[in-house]
Formats: sequence, structure tokens, C-alpha cells
Amino acid sequence: MRIGGLASGMDTDKIISDLMKAERMPLNKMEQDKTWLTWKRDAYRDVNKQLQELDTLAFDMKLQSTYNSKNVTSSSSAVSATASATAGNGDYTLSVDRLATSAYNYSETKMTKNGETFDPDAKLSTQGNNLKYGVTLGESFNLTTYNAGGTKNEATFEVTGDKSLNQILKEISNSDLGVRAFYDKSADKVMIERTKTGDFNQSGEFSGAEIGFDNTNKFFTETLDMTPAEFGGEDAQFTYNNGLVINSHSNNYTLNGVNFKFNEVTTGNVKVNVSNDVNKAVENIVEFVDKYNNMIEDLNGKVDEKKHRDFLPLTEKQKEDMEEKEIELWEEKAKSGLLRNDSVIESGLNSMRSHWYTPITNDGEYSMMSEIGITTSSNYRDNGKLLINEDELRKALNDDPESVQKLFAGTEANPGVARKIEDSIENTIGSIERKAGKSTSLDNNFLLGRQIKDLDKEMDDFQNRLNDIEDRYWREFGAMEKMIQKMNQQSAYIMQNFS
Repeated sequence: MRIGGLASGMDTDKIISDLMKAERMPLNKMEQDKTWLTWKRDAYRDVNKQLQELDTLAFDMKLQSTYNSKNVTSSSSAVSATASATAGNGDYTLSVDRLATSAYNYSETKMTKNGETFDPDAKLSTQGNNLKYGVTLGESFNLTTYNAGGTKNEATFEVTGDKSLNQILKEISNSDLGVRAFYDKSADKVMIERTKTGDFNQSGEFSGAEIGFDNTNKFFTETLDMTPAEFGGEDAQFTYNNGLVINSHSNNYTLNGVNFKFNEVTTGNVKVNVSNDVNKAVENIVEFVDKYNNMIEDLNGKVDEKKHRDFLPLTEKQKEDMEEKEIELWEEKAKSGLLRNDSVIESGLNSMRSHWYTPITNDGEYSMMSEIGITTSSNYRDNGKLLINEDELRKALNDDPESVQKLFAGTEANPGVARKIEDSIENTIGSIERKAGKSTSLDNNFLLGRQIKDLDKEMDDFQNRLNDIEDRYWREFGAMEKMIQKMNQQSAYIMQNFS
């Protein structure tokens, strides 16, 4: 704690504070430079974020499904369908003869004694006497189910007094048997059923049952009052094109790229029509072009943005004397022109722009974007924005969607427009990351990070110098105060003698 001016009457603290303001000016400049570099780093990273979003859409533009989306209609709600990009167009006629069902088994009679109540969550040791046939503790039982082709799944379970019925049923449900087991208190019965439909027991073991257990096992035959005789487990059956009978384990079946879902047994034929969904393809292309146009508008705005040299970044000291709105308006001006005339961004934009009007080499019908209705704006102020003639685009997609896909995708040897744009984006992102890194990058790994780190060290060193200078000022003013105090004492002594 420093107190000055006791002898001189001077406001030493204010004088030194004013002197330090002048001394601190280089440090303020460093703080402003650091803020500017930080803003610039973040601005670069925002650019990369936009480029990565466009890159994701460019990847989608290489996929066949982007151009060969399908419309599927059905003449009856009994059959619904979806189609992949490779599905053949046209009508598919079928009738559903039988739906697939799941195998199941349940207690034949109620499990609880007359007049008794049973708690399925209580330990069997406390509830066993409430069951009609009781329960034998300490035994184990096996369950078997079947996969496609007749391969077995087997599991063993223990019946102990510290378990409840629901615990044992949960163990069965959580096993790899592909079944769920539960107790219904209202019906007072246990149900075990397959989680998938179809008939999987090709071996005929357990009399064709899919959920196999030993008939002599007391837990099933007595406690649960169940027998090996089960129900269901049938395959779906449908007739295709009035002649071909097909069975399916589930109520779904894929034929020629069309996935049929059977909802009901039909009384006659159902017609499913598959056609190209041109609207969806147009929507995908328009979304990509719009994203590209928005990005180049924003990035061209950044490289052409005016830099306001009179609005430097604010220091923390300066912010203390300003209102929040004033700070916001000031920094809006100060951040202007962060990426003005940036060569990396300009190079990336020029590279992407050139791909739209450069001919593509492939074996498709189209080699230029203009042939499918996508052209570059002739207005130089648009900076290469794209225009779409949707009528021409729809016609190209109707006539030859595969050739449109090849125009965008191409091959590794002869890349299409989307693939070329991906390459330009990748190069631009790499150049920017060498300058500004990523959010996960260490400062030493990119240019601006190293500059910020060097500034931090320089600021720390300069702050130490400022501390030394301030200490020197206080020592000098302290020495002055001592001299003035000594002179005052001598003056008082002389005056005392003369008086």
C-alpha cells in the first residue's frame, strides 16, 4: 500500500498513474494486436465451417440415390412399399396369402391357488406356496430357439429362492434367445413369444416348435403350467405376378430393389407402381446450388469488406468506460475487413467457380452443366453465382438421370463437378487450417496460434518491465518526499531560532 504527497502535498498516485498510461501504450497495442489475431483466427474457422457444410452436400451429389429417388404408390393399404435407387420402374402385381406370425406359448390355466395372491416381484421363497403346484427351488432349465436355417440358440437359467418370477422372466427376455417373457397378473398366466416372425425350426425337433424346452422340466410343466405345444411361427406367403409363390420369415420382402411390407391378407391382386421421383432429385440439386450461392456471396463479401482503420480493437481498460451497446457497435466496425483480399479464400473461390463451366469427360450423355440447365450468372457483381432452369433440369432427369449423376460424380480418373469441388474445398480447408488451425489444434501447430503465443510472451515480458518502471517512479517520488520533508524540518528549525 503506497501513500505519497505527505510532505509535498502532491497527488503522487495520480501523477504516476498518468505517467504509466504513456508507458503502457505499447502494451495496449500488443493487446489490440492479439485481439485482432484472435478474431481473424475465428473468422477463418467460420469459413472452414461453411466449406465443410458444402463438402457434405457435394458428397451427396455423387450418390446415385440423389438422382434416382423413387415414387412408390400402392392400390391397397394391405401392401405398402419403398424403393431403392436401383429399383426397376413399372408395375408390380402381387397378392398376400398369409401374414408372418411369431411363435408363442403361454400358461394353460391360472397359476395361483384359489383364494391366494401372487406377487411376481417378491422372492420365490416367499411366494412359492401361493402357486397352484408350488415351485421347486434350486433347479435349472434350458431354453432353445432357432435361427434361419435351423441353427440353435441355447441358454440355461437357474431357479433360486432369492429370485422373483419377474427376475427369471427378465433373464429370459435379455438373453440371446430372441424371445420375450412376461407375467400378466390379470390373466394370471405367463407368455413367452418370439421377437421375430416366421417359422425357423427346420429340424422338426420339439415337434416343430421354435421355443424348445424339456417337457419334464418342473418350472415349465408345473410352476408355469406350460407344455411344449406352441402356436404361430408361420412364414408370410405371397403370390407374385399371379404365378410365383414366395415365402418370407417376416412381413417384409425385397424384390428387384422394391421392399414390400405386408399389412393384411388380400382378397385379390395389389398393384404397386414405381417411378422416378424427379421432384426429389430437383430438390437435392437446388439445395446444393443454393448452398453454393450463399457461400460464395458470404465469402466474396468477406474478401471485399472494407477495413475501418480508425476502429481498433478495444482493450479491457477501454471497455470499462463504455456501455455494452457502445462496445457492440465499436467491435462491429473493428471486425470489418478481417479477411479482406485474403489470397487463400480468393483462390478457393476461383477454383470452385471454374469447375461449373469446364467440360467433364465421361461416358454419359452430358458433359457441361449448361446442358442440364445450370449456368453461371453473366452479371459480374454476382461473382459467379449459379442460375437453374428447372424445366431443363427436369427434362434431363426424366430423360437420363444416370448421366446427370455422372456429370456431378464422374470417377476417380475423370472426376465430375461435385468431385472437383470436393477437391477444391479440401485444398482450401487445408490451407486455412495451416493458418488458423481447428478448435482442437494446439497453438504451436498453426501460424496464427504461434503469433498469438509469441504475443502472449511479449506481453508478459513487457508487463514485468512496466512493474519495474512503476516501482522506480515510486522510489523517485519517495526520495523527493524525503528531501522535501528534510527541507521543511530545516526551515522550521531556522525559523524557530530567528524567532
